[in-house]
Formats: sequence, C-alpha cells, structure tokens
Amino acid sequence: MTDPLLQDQASGEAEAATKAAVFCAAERLFALHGFQNVSVRDITAAAGVNLASVNYHFGSKDALLFEIFRRRTAELNRERARMLHEANDRHDGKPPVREILEALFAPPLRWGSPDNERRISVQFIIRSRSEGTEEMREALAKDVSHLARFADALIAARPELPREDVYWRLHFCLGMVHNNRFAEFDRLHVLSDGLTREGDVDALLQRMLDFAEAGFLA
Repeated sequence: MTDPLLQDQASGEAEAATKAAVFCAAERLFALHGFQNVSVRDITAAAGVNLASVNYHFGSKDALLFEIFRRRTAELNRERARMLHEANDRHDGKPPVREILEALFAPPLRWGSPDNERRISVQFIIRSRSEGTEEMREALAKDVSHLARFADALIAARPELPREDVYWRLHFCLGMVHNNRFAEFDRLHVLSDGLTREGDVDALLQRMLDFAEAGFLA
C-alpha cells in the first residue's frame, strides 16, 4: 500500500516542476518574441504541460508575466544591493562615485552578456519597459526603493552637488543601462567604421564607468 505522505510529496514535487517549466518556457518565449506574440498555448506546448497549467499555477497570462517580472527584477536588484553593500563596507559607509555606479551597472551588463544564461532574463526586463502590462508599468513608475539607496550613496559621495543634479545624473545613468545592449552594438560598429567592436563585458563596463563617473564629477 502506498504511503499517503509519499504520494502527497510526489504530487507536490510534480506541481512544482510543472510550475517551474511554465515559468521558464514563458520567460524565454516572451523575451524572444514579445508579450503580445506569445499565447498560453505556445507556453504550455514549449513547457510540455497541460493547457490549463498557466491558469492553474498563475491565474492568467498577465499574472504569469508579472510574476516573471517581479522575480527577475528582485533578483537583479538584490545583486546590485549586495555590491553596493560591499562597497559601503570597503569605504566605511562612503564609497566613491565609481564604485556606486559599478554596483548599478555591472549586474545587468553581465547578465546581458551573450554567453550568460541570465541573458534571457535581461531581455525580458527590457521588453517590460515597452510592452509590459499595466501592473508592470505601475511598478516601473512607482517602485523606486531599490534606486533610493543609490541616490543616497551618490548624494553622500558628492555632497556639494544640488540634490536635483544628483537625481538627474542618476536618471541619465539609468538611460545608459536601459539602452546599452549587446544587440545594438552592430549599429555602433557600422557608425564607427569598425572601431567600436566590443565583446568583453568588463572592458565595456569600464567604458561606461569612465563616462558616467566623469558626469558626476563635473
């Protein structure tokens, strides 16, 4: 006779595996093809699960989208916060501008590298900014708690700058992050007649830091 506890455990593990399969398949399809071009049927077919799995585990396609967005942005911002915390520890709570900006830039840049398995997550987050649901747009517009710690650190690093200038310069830096994607480098390569081919993430990071740090020290 089968142990009911073992049956429940096996059932729970199967449900968790199905939910994870749906999540990963949806993230990849949405990132590659766009939010509107992917159906629930596409997701369940790619995941190899029952058509009802999306609604059963997530409630709806939009709810699944938001769950992917919520989880991936939280992971990215935790990595940024960890790097900023380490910079604080190295400098007794007052890290220099360059190290603050490195904590902001490095995680998404490294995730987005063509050889990084997190590249799909970055592509998904990028699409969220232009194709996201109302709930996602609301979060992007109003959930700025993860940015507040960077603003505070930059204010402490450049106390002589008016706060308004610090916030504007941080905004311009975020524009660098949002628009600096490996997929766009081909156009820059053409524009520069081949001078700007860059496949080294760390070298690219240093270029970004040189530019952004100069903006804060000006």
